[in-house]
Amino acid sequence: MGLVELLLIAVGLSMDAFAVSICRGLGMRRLNLRTAAVLALFFGGFQALMPLVGWALGSQFIWLIGPVDHWVAFLLLAFIGGKMLWEALHEDAEDGCECEDTSAIDLREFLILAVATSIDALAAGISFAALNVDIVASVSLIGAITFALSLVGVAVGHFFGARYERPASVVGGVVLILIGFKVLLEHLGVLAP
Repeated sequence: MGLVELLLIAVGLSMDAFAVSICRGLGMRRLNLRTAAVLALFFGGFQALMPLVGWALGSQFIWLIGPVDHWVAFLLLAFIGGKMLWEALHEDAEDGCECEDTSAIDLREFLILAVATSIDALAAGISFAALNVDIVASVSLIGAITFALSLVGVAVGHFFGARYERPASVVGGVVLILIGFKVLLEHLGVLAP
């Protein structure tokens, strides 16, 4: 596998993390670079770790991982997206803030989001084992690209979210749920990956 193919795979794998980063940035009243960096580290780290784990497991466990990876990603993303929707639609208007400020670091939520957005990378790692890909270069590139795109995603989300607080939170929740559905439908063969 060449560098161009590896780059395309890295960008493709990072798209879910990029979209979720946009969602996090949507709820930031002020752009918090520390929070953005921690989120990007979680996403980049898990996007690098999962292919490494997949590569280590190899194709011998594909029968175990393959049937459930899409359900896990769907359930985690739907839960987080549903939580965002619930909070946006049930906040009191007189609070002065119509959506939760997402600039705080929530390690538990970051972990859930990082796992949910990196499950596909586990399957990519299994294919790396079958193709004899240089795993160190692969996971380094995937992690670095995901980290960079996650930082950009938070900034893009913040730019729009600072102007439209409640709608931004609703859009963020819907996007997370749609990403979960996309992963599920791709793995069920309804949509082409």
